[in-house]
Amino acid sequence: MAKPGKRLRGLMEGLDRTVNYSLDDAIRIVREKSNAKFDETFEIAVNLGVDPRHADQMVRGTVELPHGTGKTVRILAFAKGDKVQEAQAAGADYVGAEELVEKIQGGWLDFDRVVACPDVMGIVGRLGRILGPRGLMPNPKLGTVTFDMAGVIKSIKAGQVAFRVEKAGIIHAGVGKVSFENEKLGDNCRALLNQLKKMKPAVVKGTYVKRVTVSSTMGPGVRVDVHSV
Repeated sequence: MAKPGKRLRGLMEGLDRTVNYSLDDAIRIVREKSNAKFDETFEIAVNLGVDPRHADQMVRGTVELPHGTGKTVRILAFAKGDKVQEAQAAGADYVGAEELVEKIQGGWLDFDRVVACPDVMGIVGRLGRILGPRGLMPNPKLGTVTFDMAGVIKSIKAGQVAFRVEKAGIIHAGVGKVSFENEKLGDNCRALLNQLKKMKPAVVKGTYVKRVTVSSTMGPGVRVDVHSV
């Protein structure tokens, strides 16, 4: 593992890496240590006691953060007919069908979330190898394959976050900006953690939430006492 750079080492001074802080204290420390020249994203990493190689231990879903993410989310909507106008009116940044498939196959990926109507999934399926590994493929279980274009797009714009456990059993998510008040970041973190707990796979025994760490984009990670959340 590469050693942290001079800037990060400076931020780590006075931070006891062996201590598990309460969530509220961890949030305060992360904000105090943030000194980048931009409004950093406040991030949370949750180590789960799951093996995502098994389908029955895959943890994947969405959560609506009570205070949003503070980020402008670019939404691409695959739709046709009257659903095109509905998606546009709801705030989708890009709307279309075959022409968007071809554009993405050509290397275009300037969007953050993808939604699709069920009747166009036949053509969207061609993008599985491109969108799948990036976590962008529309999925009925996530509510992103639906005829309710207005509902899903408005939810995403309001602060809905999608998450998916990685190979090592870790979930990463941006849950706000460092400029948010401590209380709002706490509310957002707890919303995500509560959703994860609700999604605990039935086959998982023992400790489910093993470790929680919070950080800013450019700052050090601060470990959170799991029992405090």
